[in-house]
Amino acid sequence: MKLAFSTLGVPGLPLTDVLGLATAHGYHGVELRAHAEEPVHPGLTPEQRADVAAEFKAAGVEILGLAGYVRVAAPGEDNAVVEEIRALLGLARDIGAPFVRVFPGGSGESPEGSGEADATAARRLGTAAEYAADVGVRILLETHDSHPTGADAMRVLGLVGHRQVGALWDVMHTWLGGEQPVDSFAALSPHLGYVQVKDIASADDTAPLRLGAGVLPLTDVVEVLSRHSWDGWLCWEYEKRWYPEAADFAELLTPGREHLARLLNESA
Repeated sequence: MKLAFSTLGVPGLPLTDVLGLATAHGYHGVELRAHAEEPVHPGLTPEQRADVAAEFKAAGVEILGLAGYVRVAAPGEDNAVVEEIRALLGLARDIGAPFVRVFPGGSGESPEGSGEADATAARRLGTAAEYAADVGVRILLETHDSHPTGADAMRVLGLVGHRQVGALWDVMHTWLGGEQPVDSFAALSPHLGYVQVKDIASADDTAPLRLGAGVLPLTDVVEVLSRHSWDGWLCWEYEKRWYPEAADFAELLTPGREHLARLLNESA
């Protein structure tokens, strides 16, 4: 498995510095938060996009994916949501990113509401999937908010049924949803793009911690991935952007990589 980190841990940092951290601490790739307050976002010109791709190539670091903020199950008109996904897909194509992350974002207050949210998300993802196929980028629905578990995400992905639409396994949200790693993997494995790892103190305290310092079942996650010979990406999402009081991410990068490497070796 290859290791990456998300730029959520170093919000607003110039790409040169992000790449310096990746190479200095031994990471193979970086997940880029695609937001206007970050260096990479859909508003970049063609020339700026080419520069981003060139910077990563020169550094020998891969762009794992773009972490977008489209909420595919949210109420509203389909066209605006689909166009937002298309904009992210175009950016991903131009900079060489294989994946685009989207959120569910449904209300899910009732079984009826959940069913409507599933159908809405599937309809929009199915429409966007055709453009995703054209540009060679996969859309990944993250286990998050209204659809925190693998089983929840599969309700949508089963309706879509398109190879360009897959899943991003956020291990914190499946754990918070009461799902065991073996069950999350069983649900998501046919569609799995990559896995976001992190650690927290408890279900009531989700501020980011160094890997191995909290309660999330990272050992079990790596074990089930290794047992099934899954050979994808583990991406450390350290949410410094939302928790400014959290420890400096740069200081944790090497210990975090060493912790993941240890788990991988123990599971081999």
